Amino acid sequence: MSALATESRLVSQINRLKRERQAIILAHNYQVGEIQDVADFLGDSLELSQKAAQTDARVIVFCGVHFMAETAAVLCPDQTVLLPDLSAGCGMSEMITAEEVRAMKAEHPGALVVCYVNSSAAVKAESDICCTSSNAVNVVRSIPEDREIIFIPDQYLGDFVTRKTGRKLILFNGYCPTHFRIMTSELEAMKTTHPDALVLAHPECTPEVSAIADQVLSTSGICLESQKTKKEEIIVATETGILHRLKKENPEKFFVPACKWCDCAHMKVNNLEKLLWSLEEMRYPVQVEASIRVRAKNAIDRMLEISR
Repeated sequence: MSALATESRLVSQINRLKRERQAIILAHNYQVGEIQDVADFLGDSLELSQKAAQTDARVIVFCGVHFMAETAAVLCPDQTVLLPDLSAGCGMSEMITAEEVRAMKAEHPGALVVCYVNSSAAVKAESDICCTSSNAVNVVRSIPEDREIIFIPDQYLGDFVTRKTGRKLILFNGYCPTHFRIMTSELEAMKTTHPDALVLAHPECTPEVSAIADQVLSTSGICLESQKTKKEEIIVATETGILHRLKKENPEKFFVPACKWCDCAHMKVNNLEKLLWSLEEMRYPVQVEASIRVRAKNAIDRMLEISR
């Protein structure tokens, strides 16, 4: 059987089981192409959170990383949330613990904690409000100027928000290992090779990379700007999985990765076989302890209210 025929058979079986289980498949923009193509909804962390909160599907299969499935489980306690591969973690999320958040709050009594969604439910539970890369600026702007703000865990997204809002943030020393590998020297070389290209970067990139981009946007923002721009060449400084969607939505344009090897191993563990097996065996369910879930949901709900 050819690879194309095998893929078609797997997709057919996934769609059959999806109907039987009354399931919805949510996938992040960094997933492999075959997963993006079979998903019911494709988006960034904010869009996926919003979709999870709105769906009445009995089963949510989350093709992303663990903190994303955990967020869906927090928002949808009466639904089954599945993660096809439990090894889909997140380097940034694992850099901070609930204990470290409590220590920061003790050092800065009265400060509000803004928590990037790339974090565990236990960390969210210690926070006042969550944010994503697409709404972090608006979340911080919603906080009274006389309140101190602890921003966790991504120092580079925090730096971006500081520059956009002028607010002094207390930052944690976390970062995305994948975006950290995007180097200014490589981006400069790409700009030299493609002098007329539009340069779009993700705010998880270092400030040095963001400084030489034309725009700094979330993954959904990158997708929207790529459709809007009249530029025919676009240099993309983010995880390489997004290129599949960009090329599919804009076949007439040429996309260049700022870093060809800057992909996230965690995002790439899912495939059609694992997705099918997850639906067949209802593996792996993601659950959050009730005492943590309620507090984490408060922080997520506050974010979603601002983003409506």
